[in-house]
Amino acid sequence: MNKKYIYVVIAFLAMHLSAFIGVPLLFFLGVLAFEVPQDTMMIWSTSIWTVLSFILGLVVILLILRKAEPSTKVERATPLPLSLSILWGIGGVFIALFAQVAAVGIEYLIGIDPGSENTQQIMEMIEKMPIVIIASSLIGPILEEIVFRKVIFGSLYNRFPFWAAALISSLAFSIAHIEPTHLILYAAMGFTFSFLYVKTKRIIVPIISHMLMNTFVTINTFLLDPEDLNKVPEQVQAWIGGIF
Repeated sequence: MNKKYIYVVIAFLAMHLSAFIGVPLLFFLGVLAFEVPQDTMMIWSTSIWTVLSFILGLVVILLILRKAEPSTKVERATPLPLSLSILWGIGGVFIALFAQVAAVGIEYLIGIDPGSENTQQIMEMIEKMPIVIIASSLIGPILEEIVFRKVIFGSLYNRFPFWAAALISSLAFSIAHIEPTHLILYAAMGFTFSFLYVKTKRIIVPIISHMLMNTFVTINTFLLDPEDLNKVPEQVQAWIGGIF
């Protein structure tokens, strides 16, 4: 793997692990220095650190990659015209949603409980502090597509067939979200976004699709009336809830 790509993965891991230090610091600062109630400060500290760490992580990763030479066969290939690539990015969200519905159906049939705890936690954070949308719908998709598609999938695709590279990078994607039980669902997303990347040779394409999908999930979650949602079958609720 390209040395700079290794630094990208390290920066991404450090961004997530920083919560073990940053969240408690913010919490105690708010409680002790500003006398914010503990329950409120716990929500604030987690949400604020999530947004700050994502922003800092993105800046660091972009700085690492700013002069990186193409090192994968996807990067060295001729990309589709930008206008056509944007169309693929917009259309890709429908492919992703279809793949997600199919994956949820398969998981349901084999006895895996529908729904994502990770997504539920993100939705709860957004409900308490809407600024978290910046991390979930904008910065998060950029970071994840750079790390899991451009870096991990791209490097694996140099040595393995498409299906193997997509599957392994999807496994890493599910582990990063601490939800290995939903490997089928993450694999569906991984294959979809990897296909878009290989098809267009532009990382911006899966980024656009990922952003739109996360935004769609967020909008649906907060527009649906809870009483109406309770009438929807669990397997359908799962794909409405999505996977970030």
